[in-house]
Amino acid sequence: MELIRNGMDWELNAGGRRILSYKEGRPLVYVGYGIESVDMYRGNYKIEDYVVERRPLKVTRITEGTEGVSMDLEGQVVLSVKTEGELAVLSFRQVNPDINRFWFRVEADEEECCYGCGEQMSYFNLRGRHFPIWTSEPGVGRDKTTYVTWRSDVENKAGGDYYNTNYPQPTYVSTGRYYLHVDSTAYADFDFRNKDFHELQVWEVPASIRIEAAPTFLELMEKLTAFFGRQPELPQWVYNGLIIGVQGGSERSFGLLETTLEKGIKVSGLWCQDWCGKRVTSFGKRLQWDWKYHEEMYPDLPKRIEELHSRGIKFLGYINPYLVNDGDLYKEGKAKGYFAVKEDGSDYLVDFGEFYCGVVDLTNPEAYEWYKNGVIKKHSLDIGIDGWMADFGEYLPTDDMKLYSGKSPMIEHNRWPALWAKCNYDAVKESGRLGDAVYFMRAGGTGSQKYCTLLWAGDQSVDFSLHDGLATVICAALSAGMTGCGLNHSDIGGYTSLFGNTRTKELFLRWSEMAMFTPVMRTHEGNRPDTNFQYYEDEDCMEKLARLVDIYTMLAPYTKALVKENAERGIPVQRPLFMHYEKDEPSYKIQFEYLFGADMLIAPVYLPEQITWEVYLPDDTWVHLWSGTEYQGGTICVEAPMGYTPAFYRKSSEHTALFEQIREKYGD
Repeated sequence: MELIRNGMDWELNAGGRRILSYKEGRPLVYVGYGIESVDMYRGNYKIEDYVVERRPLKVTRITEGTEGVSMDLEGQVVLSVKTEGELAVLSFRQVNPDINRFWFRVEADEEECCYGCGEQMSYFNLRGRHFPIWTSEPGVGRDKTTYVTWRSDVENKAGGDYYNTNYPQPTYVSTGRYYLHVDSTAYADFDFRNKDFHELQVWEVPASIRIEAAPTFLELMEKLTAFFGRQPELPQWVYNGLIIGVQGGSERSFGLLETTLEKGIKVSGLWCQDWCGKRVTSFGKRLQWDWKYHEEMYPDLPKRIEELHSRGIKFLGYINPYLVNDGDLYKEGKAKGYFAVKEDGSDYLVDFGEFYCGVVDLTNPEAYEWYKNGVIKKHSLDIGIDGWMADFGEYLPTDDMKLYSGKSPMIEHNRWPALWAKCNYDAVKESGRLGDAVYFMRAGGTGSQKYCTLLWAGDQSVDFSLHDGLATVICAALSAGMTGCGLNHSDIGGYTSLFGNTRTKELFLRWSEMAMFTPVMRTHEGNRPDTNFQYYEDEDCMEKLARLVDIYTMLAPYTKALVKENAERGIPVQRPLFMHYEKDEPSYKIQFEYLFGADMLIAPVYLPEQITWEVYLPDDTWVHLWSGTEYQGGTICVEAPMGYTPAFYRKSSEHTALFEQIREKYGD
């Protein structure tokens, strides 16, 4: 990084590319004052802003010292710039206390692509759009032109849009081979629509902006994840087979496990999200949010878990950071004063869809310790549970809430998912189970990288829609990987079934054949199990699923190496094509294919009724996994019958023998 000055004008360059610049008539920073309106309904937010004032700031004085260059911006803000090697840190000190809106401009060009901003579902390349940074429900449908989205908006304010995500983060990676991170948890909006600059809006003066460059994307990801922290390796047991998601009590759940095993489907884990009990609402089957095992639905669960362990099968449950107000744990927490309250000190209950919950105040050290020890350890880890869905980190309300930290919920809201992740991480680590137990999360933010053992892509619709179906989990994995979370997976077959939208056998199998090329394979019955296709109801599907799971387990040596690389270097398991083919221009615009490590290319079939599939291959010699046919770079068309999603490996790969074994046993 090089800071070049000419009087009051200055610019910041990296590798010969200008990243920031300030000169008379071309401001870098704008500040002002705004009044927001935030309306939350069941995790869906309608956010509007009235900007009262916005004005550019001039540099009025520059001083240099051992800590870098300090610039006075009209007595409103002081900006300090410090460079070291390929890193630049811009620190801000707010002088005018009335400022609550901040805009910052970064140099751009028309050919540039930008990625990241957390886990994005609709668009991998961010250019041409703006992305609000605010954790929320992602929405149902997420495409305002569709019937499902329209019905969701009308009935539940829940249709969503392309930018809604459980895991946003004020960080992006540029094809200029740098990443930029804004140190703030306030509401933000990253705008990539202007051809000459990116404009980053934050609803506070941020503490700092970090910009770091590298010669290659691999080196850049190492630097980015060294800063944020890296996910630990997955437990060895996850590679033993499928984690089956079933519910309905011991008799049904353990019975379906036996049915699955009898059909030759390898199983690594039994996931019963209703281990804590159930509720039935108009949305579908929900849970009793009182995080301890339900003795009527799952009698003698600790003993049943021991029996599973003796067979090499793990048991997984479900928790989140909220407690239903008719449960025992709520009563315990309330008596201790561990819930967030209203400004007047009265109870604050959140509507989660026909039931109401208290918000465990994780900013209160005593409440944090109680939840970690008295809930996660005592009721999950101590009875032998091996993992869980750590759900709902994105619901922290912002209206009339008082937190122990004294900070505004508008500031704590985006921090909540990372704090929730840390609570789970601390419980597992302190119990000596790190590397053995695994919890998976959909919500995230800055800091989640180190504390989230596994992401899952959230609640996709049970269809092939481009903004909420199978295709979105590809984009999700790529964007999350560019933000530093390189372990991702999804509910096989999707989750959300509303307004006549139901899962088909075709969707389930197409999702499954993609999932075998991800770190973890896990099924989910969905929110309405009785009206959606389930694999265990179809003999042919179970036969096909057994083959796919076998391939997943055969790939384990390769997948483990990728997971280890993610833990040690921060290189994601699922990678954009350009990460290893930087000179290949078309690869920068591709979001529905991915490299599974450096040696495999996967092009999932994400549309219905397809028998062939068009694939783009970067310049290399590629071998079709199923037929052994060799291809050079370019666009090709291959056969894609069910169970044979287009998959290729590099001919020069050191893992060729493994790939050939898979083809010999399971090829066409």
